[in-house]
Amino acid sequence: MRPAWKPPAPTLVEEPVANDEELPVEAPEPDDDTLDGPAEDHLRGRFGRPGPPLDRRNPFLLGLLGGLGIILAYAIFLGLRNAGSILVLIFIALFLAIGLNPAVVRLRSWGLPRGLAVAIVALAVVGLLAGGIIALVPPLISQTTELIQNVPGYIRSLQRSETVNELVQRYDIVNRVSSALNAGTVGNAVGGVVGVGRMLAGTVFNLLAVLVLTIYFMASFDRIRETGYSLVPASRRVRVRLLTDEILTKVGAYMVGAISIAVLAGASTWLLAVILGLAYPFALAVVVAVTDLIPQIGATLGAIVVSLVGFASSLTDGIVCAIFFVLYQQIENYLIYPNVMRRSVKVSDVAAVVAALLGVALFGVIGALVAIPMVAAVQLIMREVIVPSQEAR
Repeated sequence: MRPAWKPPAPTLVEEPVANDEELPVEAPEPDDDTLDGPAEDHLRGRFGRPGPPLDRRNPFLLGLLGGLGIILAYAIFLGLRNAGSILVLIFIALFLAIGLNPAVVRLRSWGLPRGLAVAIVALAVVGLLAGGIIALVPPLISQTTELIQNVPGYIRSLQRSETVNELVQRYDIVNRVSSALNAGTVGNAVGGVVGVGRMLAGTVFNLLAVLVLTIYFMASFDRIRETGYSLVPASRRVRVRLLTDEILTKVGAYMVGAISIAVLAGASTWLLAVILGLAYPFALAVVVAVTDLIPQIGATLGAIVVSLVGFASSLTDGIVCAIFFVLYQQIENYLIYPNVMRRSVKVSDVAAVVAALLGVALFGVIGALVAIPMVAAVQLIMREVIVPSQEAR
């Protein structure tokens, strides 16, 4: 018999098992009518949805930003101009600290701590300044006092001179002097005296400020240098450190060379004053040595002072002093100065003279002060950076 037909068994279909993390279902954005209170603040922002970004090519926006940039640049210019004198003092103090740092390093190599080394160098600088002032002030006071005491004798000798009396009567000098001595001229003279006093007070303040800043810069020189190096990318920091240290070394060598030239000028002046028998030869030597530290014009100032003292002694002494300083300045400017700078800073003779002249023409005394170290730095960068870069192309 054929078996009875049975319907096929139903196939079981396995339903997918849901994962532990369900896919996020984006909720439909509710209508504005259904939003109220905190829900509306959360979905639309408390102060509304942000608008599209500003068009940077908008003429109004370009003009506004350009105007603000010009105003900011002008404000920076005014700030730098108003603080120019203070910035110059800071620059001079930093330059002096760099120049005196080799002395601090030498003392530290002998085992002294940095604070003690800085104190010794600072006391040495203050001692030199005090010695120069002590050498200059007594002669100035004594000569001024002697001049004031001799004024009545000069007047009496002039009154006894027939030539002077004839000139006084012919040109009516007495009445003219009396009319010139009015309230206006007296007021101007008093104002001039006050102006001179202010200038002297400002000079003393500037000297003290430079001295204090130099001491602070010397005390924190390593920290300032490391802070500057930390601003350089790490990939170039080693090379920048080596180049900068070499430049700082050249600045120190320049200071040593300048001091050597000044000492030589002072010694020459002392020898000349002793030979001619001028008063206060050591004070004159200090004046010439200090002024000779000022490039280009300093030697001329010292020569004028010594020549005036020579003429006050006698006409022959004055002429000898003038001739001596004319010859000595030529030798110093074109023979001693270039050779010393070539050996200390490794700058050629022509570069030293041209740099000093350009520094004076562009930036005055400050330009002459930093001209030689700047030339040395430029030569080092060209030799170690620019030339290898051009050769590699």
